[in-house]
Amino acid sequence: MNYKNILFEIKNKIAFVTINRPDKLNALNNDTLNELKTCFENIRLNDDVNVVILTGAGEKAFVAGADISELNKLDGTTGKTFAEFGQGVFNQIENLNKPVIAAVNGFALGGGCELAMACHIRLASEKAKFGQPEVNLGIIPGYGGTQRLSRLINTGRAAELILTGDIIDANEAFRIGLVNKVYKLEELLDKATELAEKISSKGQIAVELSLKAIVSTNNLSETDGLKYEAELFGNCCSTEDFKEGTSAFLEKRKPEFKKK
Repeated sequence: MNYKNILFEIKNKIAFVTINRPDKLNALNNDTLNELKTCFENIRLNDDVNVVILTGAGEKAFVAGADISELNKLDGTTGKTFAEFGQGVFNQIENLNKPVIAAVNGFALGGGCELAMACHIRLASEKAKFGQPEVNLGIIPGYGGTQRLSRLINTGRAAELILTGDIIDANEAFRIGLVNKVYKLEELLDKATELAEKISSKGQIAVELSLKAIVSTNNLSETDGLKYEAELFGNCCSTEDFKEGTSAFLEKRKPEFKKK
C-alpha cells in the first residue's frame, strides 16, 4: 500500500515504518495517525514480518508532537474524540502481536514521546529529546502520556515531567528508565536492526506469547498475571517449536523454528 505520510518496507522479516513529514518535524496530524492505524493493522496480519522498527525521517525529529494547527481547532467534545482516536492507534501498537522497537532519532515530544512509549523497546540517539510539554499549551497529554509515563518511570518522576513540561536528553531518559539504550545517531538504525534480527531469530510463537504476558501486566494483578503466564507457558509446550527448541538444545545444534 502507498502512504503519503509514512514510509514502509520489509527486509528480512523486519518491517521499517518511518514517519515521513520532516518539514513538519514529523508531527502527527490526523492523516498520519490514520496511516499508522492502517499500517499496523496490515503488519498484524503479515506473516512476512516478525519485528517492527518505528522511526522518524531526517535527523531532527522522531515525532515532535501532535499537529498544533489541528489542536487549535478543538473544543470539549472534539477534544475527547481526538484523544480517544490517538489512544486507540497507540493501544493498537502496544498490543501488536509482534515486537515494536522505537528508534528515536531526535525530538520525541508530546505525542511523539507517547508514541515511543507505546512501543515495546525504545532505543535513542544521543541527539534525542523527550518530554510531555502539553501544559505549555494549556492541555494535558492525551495519547496515553499520563498513564504510560507513570508506569515506566514511576508517578513522581512522571508528575515532574508532565507538570513542568520539561524536556530531557537521551542520557537522562536512559538514567530514569525511559529508554533501553543510547547510541550515536549514525549507529541508531543499525543497532535497532541488530536487535530486531536477534529477536527474529528466536521462536516466534514464544516471542508473541512472551509479549502478550508482558503487556498484560498493564491490566492484570500479579496473581492474575501469573495465572495468565502459566496458561501461555502451557500453550507453548504444545507447539512444534517447543519440541524443536528443546531437542536442539539437547542435541547441541541450532534450532530451526517454523512458527508452528
